[in-house]
Amino acid sequence: MSCPYETALLAHWGNTQDSAHDLAHIRRVWANCQHIAKGEAAPADMELLQAAAHFHDLVNLPKDAPNRAEASRLSAGAAAPLALQCGLPPEKLPALKHTITAHSFSAKVTPETIEAKILQDADRLDALGAIGLARMLMVSGALNRPLYDPADPLAQNRAPDDTAFALDHFQTKLFTLADTMQTATARQIAKERTDYLRAFLARLTGEIDEG
Repeated sequence: MSCPYETALLAHWGNTQDSAHDLAHIRRVWANCQHIAKGEAAPADMELLQAAAHFHDLVNLPKDAPNRAEASRLSAGAAAPLALQCGLPPEKLPALKHTITAHSFSAKVTPETIEAKILQDADRLDALGAIGLARMLMVSGALNRPLYDPADPLAQNRAPDDTAFALDHFQTKLFTLADTMQTATARQIAKERTDYLRAFLARLTGEIDEG
């Protein structure tokens, strides 16, 4: 049986989904939410969390859009009527909006509920590890960004700028995510996935030096 949230999401997206923010990403984030929730002492509202996980990228603005930081707020607003149509009780809409708004890295909103903390962690975990690496490279490629600065690949003598070079995203965001995790389960997973990214970057740097 198909998930009503997925049906509503795909109908809203139409042809606007991108390769890094697609249905597969939504399903991974929802799976992360369920895994994290099982490890938390405080019970989470899984009905609310399911709606938030499926609609957190409802409004998906390009990474280089000037109003990118507004995407989660726009998603929260657009999610309310769809969540009602899918059966979410009206009294849960304020919590749904906060959960979706707070998930975003660029929005800089502090999660105040266990559901918001779980969704924020679940989404950020998908930016780490092998999946996160693949997504980063796909987005950077779509934006025609060079892989690295040939003169200074690791930004050792310049300010890192991930709008200019893909590898700079490790410093500007990816390596910072583990320290932002709100839950113990996510912190453990984030550490493992960040270690993988560091190993990849070290291998890549070695191959650059060999060239």
